[in-house]
Amino acid sequence: MTNPSGTPAGRPPGTELNCVLERITYANEETGYTIARVAAERSGSELLTVVGPLLGAQVGESLRLTGRWGSHPRYGRQFEVWSYTTVLPATIQGIRRYLGSGLIKGIGPKMAERIVDHFGTDTLRVIEEEPGRLVEVPGLGPKRTRMIADAWEEQKIIKEVMVFLQGVGVSTSIAVRIFKQYGEASIGVVRKEPYRLADDVWGIGFKTADTIAQAVGIPHDSPERVKAGLRYTLSQAADDGHCYLPAPNLVADAVKILDVPAEPTAACLEELVAEEGVVREDVPVGEGGDTTVPAIYLVPFHRAEQSLAGTLRGLLTFGHDRLEAFRSVDWSAAFDWLRGRTGADLAPEQAQAVRLALTEKVAVLTGGPGCGKSFTVRSVVTLARAKRAKVILAAPTGRAAKRLSELTGHEATTVHRLLQLRPGGDASFDRDNPLDADLVVVDEASMLDLLLANKLAKAVPPGAHLLFVGDVDQLPSVGAGEVLRDLLAAPDIPRVRLTQIFRQAQESGVVVNAHRVNTGQQPLVREFPDFFLFPCEEPEEIAALTVDVVARRIPAKFGIDPRRDVQVLAPMHRGAAGAGALNIALQEALTPAREGMPERRYGGRVFRVGDKVTQLRNNYDKGAAGVFNGTVGVVTAITPEESRLTVRTDEDEHVDYSFDELDELAHAYAVSIHRSQGSEYPAVVIPLATSAWMMLQRNLLYTAITRAKRLVVIVGSRRALGQAVRTRGAGRRHTGLTHRLHQRADR
Repeated sequence: MTNPSGTPAGRPPGTELNCVLERITYANEETGYTIARVAAERSGSELLTVVGPLLGAQVGESLRLTGRWGSHPRYGRQFEVWSYTTVLPATIQGIRRYLGSGLIKGIGPKMAERIVDHFGTDTLRVIEEEPGRLVEVPGLGPKRTRMIADAWEEQKIIKEVMVFLQGVGVSTSIAVRIFKQYGEASIGVVRKEPYRLADDVWGIGFKTADTIAQAVGIPHDSPERVKAGLRYTLSQAADDGHCYLPAPNLVADAVKILDVPAEPTAACLEELVAEEGVVREDVPVGEGGDTTVPAIYLVPFHRAEQSLAGTLRGLLTFGHDRLEAFRSVDWSAAFDWLRGRTGADLAPEQAQAVRLALTEKVAVLTGGPGCGKSFTVRSVVTLARAKRAKVILAAPTGRAAKRLSELTGHEATTVHRLLQLRPGGDASFDRDNPLDADLVVVDEASMLDLLLANKLAKAVPPGAHLLFVGDVDQLPSVGAGEVLRDLLAAPDIPRVRLTQIFRQAQESGVVVNAHRVNTGQQPLVREFPDFFLFPCEEPEEIAALTVDVVARRIPAKFGIDPRRDVQVLAPMHRGAAGAGALNIALQEALTPAREGMPERRYGGRVFRVGDKVTQLRNNYDKGAAGVFNGTVGVVTAITPEESRLTVRTDEDEHVDYSFDELDELAHAYAVSIHRSQGSEYPAVVIPLATSAWMMLQRNLLYTAITRAKRLVVIVGSRRALGQAVRTRGAGRRHTGLTHRLHQRADR
């Protein structure tokens, strides 16, 4: 925490250092800690080292740093930064660097040079006071001049907001998000309603809002703070997959977070329920459902759970059947005809699943790898189309949709695109405007969270069939809910579980070991040519060996493209062998900096052309129909003059990001196993370190292995591998869907 002068509380007044940021050597996005090289007026040509919270500062900016001089035993003299502000440069060289940094939309390095050559040290005054004169510069017309003037004005307002927010302890990158949400009203919102930030601004959680609230004088035991803390606790539970929390759990968890007594916290919960900020309902739990818990829901999850259960019951019991022809079909003749089309017989379990999908209006098909789910789905689609049925195929991710399309020979799309989700998350297709379909097949249904499953079910027309296909033993959805598992636990939902592993699949180490892990057995690491273990113990050693395996060994032995076709799946994001550190190392190995090629730094990340990246949140305004959390792509262009970076997604769409939107992207050379759900890769590399002990669970390892088509390489500790295989995983999530599916349709 700093006081308005920028000096940390309890420290003597600091020294000021005016400089230009020349190079960022290292930046930790989680802590903001940065190591950078700067040019100061009195240092001549020598660059100085500065360390501290500089996250958000851009190369080329002139900075006023507050801090103190110190000495590092290895790196020598350096300036420890406590806080910083940006200032406008005064020299021609500084102005040229500042304007050419990409900070002002419409000005790149070449245009900056032209503008500064024309106006000299008067450049910034001209842009500020006489922007119309920019047309004097060759190549600048009225349209681009207006764009530069508008961008300059916006930067000015941002700077004012930044100064205020920095005074209450907010980092620059967070301040940019606040400004994008509230504009000139930012200071008023932060002063009067700081807890709104946690609800309104992506990337700001309760803890950041709480820090700001304390800085602007909100009391520690304020009811406003406690209610915000209760909502935050429920939101955290939803992030962990829960649709609700039992009231005692909610109060206990909130007390720990807020550091306030339980009694006023429980009283504030009663007020929240009365204000309809949350919903309380007694929900049956346990095998028989004969005991209940007082469940506290955030409103959207309560509504979605009720709606999904009601919709599925309605689809199941609707009188008309759009696939009526299959109620009287000669199944022996149908399967003979199918054999002629596919050249293969259905196993008894598969035949049962095909009949179920075409005669029941809601059905679930589950099973592990090598058990024939894909062939079963293909058979369902082939028979339905033979009867001229309108079939829609969907999956939660672009990669899964592409794979579904390949295996059926018919077009498939993502659920988001199928529903045409609009800004705010509302779907274009719903009960009032249903899909034109007789059969809707959803693959990788283990990934469906409650909110998305509800939107999908509402879009299925009455009388149509809805088939959920997925592997229930994989990790549940990233979002709240456990939809596939809850459907399988509901006795009234028809289902088939495929269990027979086909002979060809028994020759695959990927398939065999996936099933071994799923039943608590150690994988066989020497018996197959497509499954390997490279044992090593220390996280740093695991990380180095992982990079070598991806960048050198797999391409040399198997001829697999390391950037396009090899995916590192890590149990954790943090740590030396976590996805965060591995992304930095893999980027240096696979997409290093090249002379003359543009790159763009945002926070702790540097983006380069050729980088594999992933989208971190749903953005309904991007692309033709939105870009969604988990979408993967490749950076194809970085255009400093237009402050723009372009990504080609795995759905072959080119999507533009302005430089201030790069917090939506992260590198994807390595991703968490959770983020890999629904995807399939030719080769998967799994770093396993004992430092990830709490994450080492059976369904996590099983999910990682089943993402591979051709090759799995585990790099790491035998002890960590043993822990992952032995540990059955976390308990069930708090959900009420199964019991709601039991309720009578009129309730």
